[in-house]
Amino acid sequence: MAVYAIGDVQGCADELHELLQRLHFNLSSDRLWFVGDLVNRGPRSLATLRLVKSLGDAAITVLGNHDLHLLAIARGGAQPRQHDAGLQPIMAAADSEALLDWLQSRPLLHHDSSLGATLLHAGVPPQWDLHTAQSCARELEAVLQGERAGQLYERMYGNDPDTWRDDLEGWDRLRFSINAFTRLRVCDALSGRMVLKFKGPPDSAPEGTQPWFRIPWRKSADERLVFGHWSALGYVNENGALGLDTGCVWGGALTGQRIDAGPAQPVRVPSLSGGLPLED
Repeated sequence: MAVYAIGDVQGCADELHELLQRLHFNLSSDRLWFVGDLVNRGPRSLATLRLVKSLGDAAITVLGNHDLHLLAIARGGAQPRQHDAGLQPIMAAADSEALLDWLQSRPLLHHDSSLGATLLHAGVPPQWDLHTAQSCARELEAVLQGERAGQLYERMYGNDPDTWRDDLEGWDRLRFSINAFTRLRVCDALSGRMVLKFKGPPDSAPEGTQPWFRIPWRKSADERLVFGHWSALGYVNENGALGLDTGCVWGGALTGQRIDAGPAQPVRVPSLSGGLPLED
């Protein structure tokens, strides 16, 4: 059995089909880890969601910020933005409710002790060790899969609080965790404060900040972490951190890499659909 991790798809279904062929993915024996953001911006979000759902237990995907935004629009009353047009076919599809139910039941973090690897979308705040990250993920998942999910969608937007405290409670605690798991890129190198508005490459990050996985004192430094979310960062494989968002939807590539045997090289499929009109 092989286990492959795949970067942000964001509706690039054609590239995903091609990548699975290049990886020689075997549905009956192999497993796929998706770093989240299956949908939005790309031309075929509905097809992507259907494909990954159809893989059943062969695919594990964590929630990304665009996945949560889809759920917030469909089930929390959030207003679509101009670049959210690619989400409309999902909400209009005959199988919309089944797809949304499936997406809403995805985790924020997946840890495989046999591989010694953890999957998440964006990042781990430097104050968190793996146990804390797992605990915060389970708290979020319990709300997402319970009666308060709609309230969470209404309250999850915003950048505060931006610094972890063990005594955070309620919606503030949940919002911090959502931002960490689905939006984090850089932190203040001394305090660990999350700087959430930054989206550029690391060499243009605000003074005094570092990519979360390069903070020397982070408590997850000994963990093997697989993530995406940061297309301006591109592929990175350093100190146990494997970043796989290579910006397919922006004209880059969709990247996959085997993670159960090493050393392994990334496999890339150049963008076929970046910049194309959204599906109708």
